[in-house]
Amino acid sequence: MSKTIKIILVDDEILFRKGISFLLGREPNIDIIFEASNGDELISFLQNNKNNHPDIIIMDLKMPGINGVEATKIIHVEFPKLKIIALTSYDSKSFVANMIDVGAVSYLIKNATPQELIKTINEVAEKGFYYTDYVMKIIQDDVLTAKKTKSALDNNFLTAREFEVLKLICLQKSTAEIAEKLFISPRTVEGHRNNLLLKTESRNIAGLVVYAVQNEIMDFEV
Repeated sequence: MSKTIKIILVDDEILFRKGISFLLGREPNIDIIFEASNGDELISFLQNNKNNHPDIIIMDLKMPGINGVEATKIIHVEFPKLKIIALTSYDSKSFVANMIDVGAVSYLIKNATPQELIKTINEVAEKGFYYTDYVMKIIQDDVLTAKKTKSALDNNFLTAREFEVLKLICLQKSTAEIAEKLFISPRTVEGHRNNLLLKTESRNIAGLVVYAVQNEIMDFEV
């Protein structure tokens, strides 16, 4: 990818954080612009450096002060365009479901390989989110278990084209890939995606995936 991806790392384990920083610093398309040891430092930086925001925040969950979950909630109110990847030791379904619920666009366990981390960052930068099959299944199970209220869908709520675009988004296709598949321009794809966000009241692309699962538009089997 030619565009530089600006990253903030947030983790209270200094040695781990420095290791990730060193690893990512070797990637030609990744720039670490700030490191924080908790949510307080992160939010303070974002509020005081509005001309130097990251594309992606890599966030630990358990930290002193404002933890990763609370920081994610705050960021999605104050800075909704920022994408958050949860990088944590916790792999229980409840932790995954909760972070997705508050707006994380990806969820990665700390025993992931360097290649998996780099792939996740690039996928999120290009497509807006990246969920593994495991995370997709948890989203689906969480919806079924919690019996969350579905939005009333009728034939006129989403257009046929919007349904097509939504399904391709859920299959983690990029804007360019969707445009090629449907024989439309990338600008048209962006228009459909914006309409989907408005109609479904989703905060981000990840929210569209949750919406699709809630309304049984997509079914993910692992």
